[in-house]
Amino acid sequence: MSHKDLKKELRNICFFWASRAQTIMKARLKGAQTGRNLLKKKSDALSMRFRQILRKIIETKTKMGEVMREAAFSLAEAKFTAGDFSTTVIQNVNKAQVKVRAKKDNVAGVTLPVFEHYQEGGDSYELTGLARGGEQLSRLKRNYARAVELLVELASLQVGGANWMRENERSFTG
Repeated sequence: MSHKDLKKELRNICFFWASRAQTIMKARLKGAQTGRNLLKKKSDALSMRFRQILRKIIETKTKMGEVMREAAFSLAEAKFTAGDFSTTVIQNVNKAQVKVRAKKDNVAGVTLPVFEHYQEGGDSYELTGLARGGEQLSRLKRNYARAVELLVELASLQVGGANWMRENERSFTG
């Protein structure tokens, strides 16, 4: 084999390994781009959900002020018409009628806790206020039931938002 043939063979070997290295680098680049795009989609989904949570928290807090105002007014109204019924209510309490259940919501791989309220059992105070103030007492129950519903919704939103912040902080710092 002549010197020229050796040089030509060496050039072919070098070209083969250079093109092989280029192919490997292209595959790595493609993998890195895919990974970045997936993380970007996850980040966008979480950011959108967080904005929804913040918007809903503001709406719920605004509603909460109105509902609590109505509930306090209906309590004063009921006490005025039916007299002091608090001892009757306190003595007849056996177990909670409204309960809270915890669930999990999965948003882009991040689990967020969600609370929901549910009614268990019948209304044990159906006949309370039958003699006087029955309408005001039923309005009082409705208003406070709505207040409890909003409080559970608000707790769910605030815990979900706090978990999102913790998850986001964790992904940025470590």
